[in-house]
Amino acid sequence: MTDLVDLAPAGERLLAVAANVADDQLSLPTPCAGRTVGQLVGHLVGLTLAFRAAADKDFGPLTDTDPDGDGWPDAEPGWRESLGEQVPAMVAAWRSPDAWEGMTRAGGVDLPGEVGGLVALDEIVLHGWDLARATGQPYDCDDATAGACMAFVGGFDEGGTPGLFGPSMVAGPEASPFDRVLARSGRDPRWSPS
Repeated sequence: MTDLVDLAPAGERLLAVAANVADDQLSLPTPCAGRTVGQLVGHLVGLTLAFRAAADKDFGPLTDTDPDGDGWPDAEPGWRESLGEQVPAMVAAWRSPDAWEGMTRAGGVDLPGEVGGLVALDEIVLHGWDLARATGQPYDCDDATAGACMAFVGGFDEGGTPGLFGPSMVAGPEASPFDRVLARSGRDPRWSPS
């Protein structure tokens, strides 16, 4: 089993960004091609439930199907409160060594628990950055979290993986560890809504 990765710093950053998203920003574009801030928030609400269930190995509707179905849902009223409850619950669930052992399931895909934990981390980190960039907020990622995310994204084809990552971008020699993660995941670290 891999060393446990603490999702708490990423979860706290995500909640801090979400708290500062104004309702009139929900229609703004995001670094996720074709997705609005409202759709990104809807995606985050669904994935935090699904990855808490994956950590608990509470298999059922939350783990057996893609929570987004055919597309990312729009944010529903109370989304901030939902994230405020669900993100800490997901973080707490992944603090259990049992979550990282054996097999789990997310989005209808069976995967080792240690991979599931890295996917959960990657989702809240990259989408936390997406949300921050789309709404004009700063986003900092510590090197330990960036390293854990790179361990995950670095295993994918640099040409991109449909449904997960676009083709890798060049980060440059002076790029921070997190900028390298962004570039490896197909994101432009310099992306802005304009």
